[in-house]
Amino acid sequence: MTLHLSPVIRLPRMSVAQETCAAGERVVPEETPIALTYNGSTHAVMMASPSDLEDFAIGFSLSEGILSDPADLLSMEILEHDLGCEIRMWLSERSGSSYRMRRRAMAGPVGCGLCGVESLAEASRPVDPVTGSLRLQPGAIKTAMADLSGAQRLNREARAIHGAAFWRPEEGLVAIREDVGRHNALDKLAGALARTSEPCSDGLVLLTSRVSVEMVQKTARMGAPVLVAISAPTALAVRVAEGCGITLVAVARGDAFEVFTHPERMNLQPAQGTKLR
Repeated sequence: MTLHLSPVIRLPRMSVAQETCAAGERVVPEETPIALTYNGSTHAVMMASPSDLEDFAIGFSLSEGILSDPADLLSMEILEHDLGCEIRMWLSERSGSSYRMRRRAMAGPVGCGLCGVESLAEASRPVDPVTGSLRLQPGAIKTAMADLSGAQRLNREARAIHGAAFWRPEEGLVAIREDVGRHNALDKLAGALARTSEPCSDGLVLLTSRVSVEMVQKTARMGAPVLVAISAPTALAVRVAEGCGITLVAVARGDAFEVFTHPERMNLQPAQGTKLR
């Protein structure tokens, strides 16, 4: 369906400089509640940009382990309401049965939000190790991040929207998705690649945000061996990237970047007295 909601909106504002003001407008990002339902049950309500919602639904479902294969999604319907959007999804018998068991396992006292050993384990679900023979020249990081910046159409308008992209050394930018939420942008990217059966073992995931553990987990489930971000990672993100085999590159700005894990994928020339791990 065609949504009437726009990911950006133009709003009036007063511009103040040197104690004088002027009327004008500013393009700002829209933020919309998106309800995701499976087989008639609401699973989550996320705040997101109202764009590329099919990609978001599939990417979120894969990242959360609700789907193991996009083919297990039998149908999808996107409904626009006064208060937001609803994405209705119907799962195959295999995924539907697994989803019902998961919901029963998570049911119980929830007075404090994330409660109990089961919930903590759910939040720290392990991911399969990432492999691949990809090797990179240092200049590829600068080129990839420049390509990402140049392709952020929505952010050029609103200046407040995250981007996530997939990039290959041989062909450049393969896909990019944008959203007010960094997690949502990455889920949309994962969904877009999954819908076209695009392999990820030979390329880089690029982010315009910091790297939290969830971003590493989502990248690992995509099977991408390298994650590059403009900002710094958390300590847990570094530990998880090390454990699952992802080369984590962060603080990537201009010619400079920092490699936190698995530098063997980078063709680096160490300074005198420096040993690569």
